[in-house]
Amino acid sequence: MSRATEESNRRMLRARDAMDRSYAEPLDVAELARIAHVSPAHFIRTFRATFGETPHRYLQRRRVERAMFLLRETDAPVTEICFAVGFGSHGTFSRTFRDIVGQSPSEYRAQSPRLGAPSCFVRAWTRVSSEQFRRSGRTPGSVG
Repeated sequence: MSRATEESNRRMLRARDAMDRSYAEPLDVAELARIAHVSPAHFIRTFRATFGETPHRYLQRRRVERAMFLLRETDAPVTEICFAVGFGSHGTFSRTFRDIVGQSPSEYRAQSPRLGAPSCFVRAWTRVSSEQFRRSGRTPGSVG
C-alpha cells in the first residue's frame, strides 16, 4: 500500500470515528470533510471507495443500529429513541428504520426480546449490512 493511500485511509478513518462518536448530533458533509482535510466532493467519493457506502448511508445505518439496541434493551418511548439517536422527526426515523430493518420500530421491539449477551456479540448479530441498506432503496443526500 502506498503512503498516499495509507494517509487517505487514515483521514477517512478519522472522519468515520467522528461519525461514530457523534452519530446523534447533526453532522454535515462539509464538517466531516474538514476533519478528513479534503473537499466535500472528494470526501464523499473517497469515503465510498474506502468503506463501500456513502457517509449518509453509514450514518443512517449507525443510527438505526443504536435505535435497535435501545428498542431491545430499554423501555424508552419510540419518539424518545428517535431523537436520542439523531433523527429530527419521528416520521423520518420510522421510515428509515422500516427501510433498513424491514419492520417498524414498534414491531421490532415487540418481536425482539432482550438479549442476555455481551453487547459486542449483540452488535455483531444485529448489525445492519450495507447491502441491506442498499436494497432499502435509500438515496444519498445530506448526511443527517
